[in-house]
Amino acid sequence: MAAGAVCRRFLRELGIRIASHVIHLGGIDARRPDPMPDDINAVADQSPLRTLDPEADKRMIERIDAIKREGNTLGGICEVVCDGVPVGLGSHVSWDRKLDGRLGAAMMSIPAVKGVAIGMGFDAARHTGAEVHDEIELALPPGLPRTGNVRRKTNRAGGLEGGITTGEPIVIHVAMKPISTLMRPLATIDVPSGAAAAAVAERSDVTAVPAMGVIAEAMAAFVLAQAVLEKFGGDSLAEVRRNYGAYLECLAAWIGA
Repeated sequence: MAAGAVCRRFLRELGIRIASHVIHLGGIDARRPDPMPDDINAVADQSPLRTLDPEADKRMIERIDAIKREGNTLGGICEVVCDGVPVGLGSHVSWDRKLDGRLGAAMMSIPAVKGVAIGMGFDAARHTGAEVHDEIELALPPGLPRTGNVRRKTNRAGGLEGGITTGEPIVIHVAMKPISTLMRPLATIDVPSGAAAAAVAERSDVTAVPAMGVIAEAMAAFVLAQAVLEKFGGDSLAEVRRNYGAYLECLAAWIGA
């Protein structure tokens, strides 16, 4: 978390912001507002569960209270949004440098995370190409050097295509399973004797999904900071800024500016 905070601060100097919010918890979906708030975290932090949907928030709290009385636990899904990321980070050639793979590995390293999706994720497999792929158009008037002066009409790909960033927001869904230790323990075995036993209750919270979202933000910051330094280099923040500025000037001159 400490390293992620440093990386987040570094990325902010380049206009890259990272936020998260809970979109599902215990069988209840939270509505994703359209348009999204400019400061997602500021709005999410007003909710005890870090959702952007007050009605779903109430229902989730009721669900947590009911499950707690049963001695059970709940999992859920958070959405991580990385805004202001320039086009061209990552690699479309080297498997170990593809940014979607690196972000996926970082998210899967979080304890209890069992699934990661970028953009439409698994839902893309259920639709046609016309319903999945993002159409590209010129940004008129020109003025989006971060994306090469083009933009996508939609962001179904979640800001990543072919292992590299498109300049659209990176959108990652991270799924966390319910906490393993229950207040009404499940059956297990005693290893020395091989006899039947009950698992030990080691914690009393019902869900850790809201906290997991904050950790996922830190992991995303860590990976994106690495990708930025690989792309732009530099031994100081001033040098990175200079290199990044030159890159944006090059993109601005590429199409329409």
